[in-house]
Amino acid sequence: MSVIYLLISISIIIAIGFFIAFITAVKTGQYDDDYTPSVRMLFDDELMKSTKKITKLENNEEKKQEN
Repeated sequence: MSVIYLLISISIIIAIGFFIAFITAVKTGQYDDDYTPSVRMLFDDELMKSTKKITKLENNEEKKQEN
């Protein structure tokens, strides 16, 4: 029975260690996304074109509804 208590306490200590490592990694910016903003600017023109098409279609639909 004492072995179970020993194993549980060791596993809790290891879990706390991993949790502390995770918290420090998050605080130091380990999980910050540095890749997406640089790629987003490459597709910015495509997004602008698609939004312009959508607004043109919406304007055409509004004009049709007015007539």
